[in-house]
Amino acid sequence: MKRRSFLTAGASWLAGSRARAKAQGRAPNIVLILADDLGYGDLRCQGARLRTPNIDQIAREGIRSTHFYSASAVCSPARASLLTGRHAVRMDIPGVLFPNDSRGIPDSEVTIAQMLKGAGYRTACVGKWHVGDRVAFMPNAKGFDEFFGLPYSHDMFPLPLMRQDRIVADLPRTESLTPAFTEEAVRFIGSNREAPFFLYLAYTAPHIPLQPGAAFRGRSRQGAYGDSIEELDFHIGQVLTALREHQIEENTLVIFTSDNGPWYQGSKGSLRGRKGETWEGGLRVPFVARWPGRIPSGTVTQGMGSHLDLLPTLAAITGAPLPPVPLDGVSIAPMLLGEAGEVPHGLFLYFDNWELQCARMDRWKLHLSRFNYPAWLWLNSPRLNLPLPRPELYDLETDSEESYDASNDFPEIVAEIRSRVEMALAGLPDKVRHTYRDTMRRAVEDTPVGAYPSLRSP
Repeated sequence: MKRRSFLTAGASWLAGSRARAKAQGRAPNIVLILADDLGYGDLRCQGARLRTPNIDQIAREGIRSTHFYSASAVCSPARASLLTGRHAVRMDIPGVLFPNDSRGIPDSEVTIAQMLKGAGYRTACVGKWHVGDRVAFMPNAKGFDEFFGLPYSHDMFPLPLMRQDRIVADLPRTESLTPAFTEEAVRFIGSNREAPFFLYLAYTAPHIPLQPGAAFRGRSRQGAYGDSIEELDFHIGQVLTALREHQIEENTLVIFTSDNGPWYQGSKGSLRGRKGETWEGGLRVPFVARWPGRIPSGTVTQGMGSHLDLLPTLAAITGAPLPPVPLDGVSIAPMLLGEAGEVPHGLFLYFDNWELQCARMDRWKLHLSRFNYPAWLWLNSPRLNLPLPRPELYDLETDSEESYDASNDFPEIVAEIRSRVEMALAGLPDKVRHTYRDTMRRAVEDTPVGAYPSLRSP
């Protein structure tokens, strides 16, 4: 579809969507559930042996995407992008934020919560935040009426459990977190059932450290990781039950996904790579969504989507005005609602910290550079982003494993993607452009053979 035709069709669909929302008299509730480090292959509906009946039910009664992406392979930038619809490098959040970091989502950005709050929604963030722990960056300053959770990852210290801006526990037990977050989510649903609400429920499971509750230990036969996933699924079932008991499930859009791929444990399915890498296993994540009567049940789509698309999608569905900044995502509402098999995305960019390493155009993914070893190896030698001697091209429709380099077969595709990368860089921060160009100028021959380990993920 040509860009002008796509924009015209998109504007018509958006106008129609807003008219439908107004005619219905009440915008839908939104429940956005985010797992932490859950792999693409960790759900039963994605081929896993683990028991995940409640998440599978969302997929069975709605849609499951096989090509859905995080905008980053690590936590903080992934969450910043999900909440704003913009690449985290635009916000100076290229990597993981640690306690007392001076950075966070700046005031120039608009979060999903701020957007929906302006449209009359009640908003709550329950669970893990991790996009800035200073007061000016915390959930209550970013559009959330209520916050109950952790300011960052539960493997960091000190670890306060907070309600609004008050600490309610200094060191909460890991096994208490999933039940506590669920209880708070259920309470919020019950208290706000009469008005449209947005619930951002960001669990810490199955990120390490893994300490599932006593009722789930040993249940999965796949260790503490599998036990944590089955416990997570049980508690998601409690949230679904609350929607049903309050008779609002018919008017509630439920979305479940993960912030990035699996870390040390977990299944990436047949994909290559893990958390912290720009191979598919680091960024392609589970995605299921349900909205009874609106999303056709039993839908499985290969159309591409990403966390960057969630803000514009929710704007289209609810009629909320879009933020006055350029967005890196597009509305995939037509795909979710069964009105289109896919939605054009232009160029999708894969970042590792400040480094632009890959770009996807339609079915094609081009690798341009790669770090000399994965971040999760924690080696003491310098970690350098190196240009590939020859860019590697993969057909993601036929080769999700990224095992066959097709660059020799399709040099014109390589040239087209590289040209589009240059155009995309024009709209990104100077540091991204300079880092990319420095990497591309760096000849591989300048790095002494054997100076650094050259490792490829299995």
